[in-house]
Amino acid sequence: MKIYTKTGDKGLTGLFGGARIPKDDARIEAYGTVDELNSFIGILVEHVDHGSVVEHLRTIQNRLFDLGSVLATDPSADFKLPGIELSDIFFLEQQMDFMDEKLPALKNFVIPGGSNAVAHAHVCRTVCRRAERRVISLAQVAEIDQHMIVYLNRLSDYFFILARYLGHEGGVPEVIWKARM
Repeated sequence: MKIYTKTGDKGLTGLFGGARIPKDDARIEAYGTVDELNSFIGILVEHVDHGSVVEHLRTIQNRLFDLGSVLATDPSADFKLPGIELSDIFFLEQQMDFMDEKLPALKNFVIPGGSNAVAHAHVCRTVCRRAERRVISLAQVAEIDQHMIVYLNRLSDYFFILARYLGHEGGVPEVIWKARM
């Protein structure tokens, strides 16, 4: 099977279920940004040494594929796809609570960096925030499961805490913002 179909050469792409829409449609922006986030998580995984964190990141990648598949489906199609459930949101909250218990209190704004893993976790955080904004934009014109928005909101928080946790566990001091005085 060839990967190129030439059907997108005129600026349209197909949704799962058959509808063709412009490649800059809010739906494509939403699931494209979720896909971008998933790719950045793949890079982060390559910089993480904690087995359980890698396992959790792989779980998150799978949930993002679920979320993306829902976004990539023609809303008029009669498909039942796995989406985001409350248990997925609770999973993120549990992981954040676990990591946060091990961290010193946050007293300053931190700047992304300190190690590859910490920096990549912050990139995931910022791309996740953009994905959340894109899904919210889509929700202005289409019916979207609210769990997806909540999940992305929690996930960006997760990446912030993960960045701090990876630095703490790796003995990497946080890079503190020094405001111009």
